[in-house]
Amino acid sequence: MQKWKEKAVKLGLLGASSTSILIVLLIFFYLIKEALPFALDPGLSSLSGSLWAPTSMLKESFGILPLLTGSLLVTAMATIIAIPVGVIAAIYISEIARPAEREVLKPFIELLAALPSVVIGFFGLVVFVPLVKSVFGLSTGLTALTGALLLALMAIPTIISISEDAISSVPSSYKQASLALGASKLETIFKITVPAALSGIVASITLGIGRVIGETMAVLMVTGNAAVVTMNPLTSVRTMTATIAAEMGEVAFGSHHYRALFWVALILLGITFALNILAQKALSKYKLG
Repeated sequence: MQKWKEKAVKLGLLGASSTSILIVLLIFFYLIKEALPFALDPGLSSLSGSLWAPTSMLKESFGILPLLTGSLLVTAMATIIAIPVGVIAAIYISEIARPAEREVLKPFIELLAALPSVVIGFFGLVVFVPLVKSVFGLSTGLTALTGALLLALMAIPTIISISEDAISSVPSSYKQASLALGASKLETIFKITVPAALSGIVASITLGIGRVIGETMAVLMVTGNAAVVTMNPLTSVRTMTATIAAEMGEVAFGSHHYRALFWVALILLGITFALNILAQKALSKYKLG
């Protein structure tokens, strides 16, 4: 009877993991199927331009470079802000904060992580946009920097929550042995505890970056949606996710514009997939070292 139970559990786990893999493959297959006709007409070379004007009455342009640079700019700035703040906050909550502080901070952070993106976008529109406009003396606060600040605010709770769980799960014997050998509390945290919890911290960072890249409503509301090639954080930009959300609902089915949006989605999914692979490679190299 015990063997049958073990086999049933193994089959259930195998089925769940196989289903997840199948769903991802089906998503890739569907995106490729819808995007492939664009490669024949007008051709993939039209995607390499620097002008995104798919509804132009003069000449349609499907250059995704402005969308790509906008997404990369916003994501890079948000990541630079979110990773150190999130990891340091997780270390503080897990290792330094008093129990009373932990009981207040932990639920608050988890509540912040559960807020709908449209609510956070509205908060950014009301608070961050006027703030960026006044601080930098701009004509508008709808900039890449505003989007990055808002996305960092959305990613930080995810990074804190998962990193804190990973740090808290490090066996206390590791810390006690380090302290017994004469290491200070800070040395124990940064040389013993954090390296031991690195796999969970990397997972939290990967999920946080994934949310930043895939976020739609917040960036749609606060970045200005100007499809221009720029690396200036104080200018308006348009991300790939915002483009899909803003245009897919009104595009003609089967048109070049429709197929181009699927290429945008396919590239976005490919970038996310590549980031996950790089994170796993980096983590495996660390473990081997």
